[in-house]
Amino acid sequence: MLAYLIRRLFAAAVMLVVIILVVFSIFFLVPKWAGVDIATSFVGKQADPAAVEGVRQKLGLGDPIYAQVWEFFKGIFVGRTYTGGGDSVHCSAPCFGYSFRSEQAVWPVLTDRFPVTLGLALGAAVLWLIFGIAAGVLSALKRGSIWDRGAMVVALSGVSLPIYFTGLLSLSIFVFGLGWFDGQYTPLEDSVGGWFGGMILPWITLAFLYAAMYARITRATMLEILGEDYIRTARAKGLKEQTVIGKHAMRSTMTPILTMLGMDLGALIGGAILTETTFNLPGLGQAVLSAIRNQDLPIILGVTLITSLAVLIANLVVDFLYAAIDPRVRLS
Repeated sequence: MLAYLIRRLFAAAVMLVVIILVVFSIFFLVPKWAGVDIATSFVGKQADPAAVEGVRQKLGLGDPIYAQVWEFFKGIFVGRTYTGGGDSVHCSAPCFGYSFRSEQAVWPVLTDRFPVTLGLALGAAVLWLIFGIAAGVLSALKRGSIWDRGAMVVALSGVSLPIYFTGLLSLSIFVFGLGWFDGQYTPLEDSVGGWFGGMILPWITLAFLYAAMYARITRATMLEILGEDYIRTARAKGLKEQTVIGKHAMRSTMTPILTMLGMDLGALIGGAILTETTFNLPGLGQAVLSAIRNQDLPIILGVTLITSLAVLIANLVVDFLYAAIDPRVRLS
């Protein structure tokens, strides 16, 4: 088990380096190859030539590529000082960039917005796992029944309907129609009840989309596993149906579900733009949307980095869960 964990941690460290190199290339090398003035992208097209030259010096765009990569790496882990144009700006570690447009480091913006997106993702994940897996298992056990057909119709609707449609529909019914919720986000530190009330509709709306996919995957996987020889053997030995399903069938069913969860949860942390925009949640999605409108490239760079790290961490956790569920994985 220890050797497995060490291998996975080493692989995650290598992947972290690759991610940083890829993000650096996307934001600094590719635009340069395309003939785009990177300094102008960071400071804005309306800036005067002196400001653009100052940013070019601060970012070290005239240095060799290896020196720029090193400064980029060093900034993430130990901080960075941007010097040029007659002034100097220090960005404390972890330095995910500095917005010369708004004169602020990117990391405080991310840490201010990240809890909102994380709360949205985790809350929705709990709901879609509970209802999606339960619906899929029941559909598999009652194959061909009214419940099976009805659950799959609902699942198909959930997969087909876009998030902004179901979000606006839920707002129209439960906020403006029935008045059950006020539709306003309240920070957790201000009021736990107010925070929960403001998040319940986004959770349900987001969970409806993912629960539908998880229900279909769970049903298909469960039907396949129920036909395996070891399930028939367990039943022939006289084990209770609850034991056969809960201890044997569900253990194998969880493997593809965990694979999906690692990818979905990690990607959702940086990809909740539609949900956060629909419900006006001040998370990472709103931050990157505002940065795109204002052409604030460092904020976009920072969100890209933290999203990539979220996917990496989520998949690392999934690897550990694999080892706990299936001992055979530890030998791989």
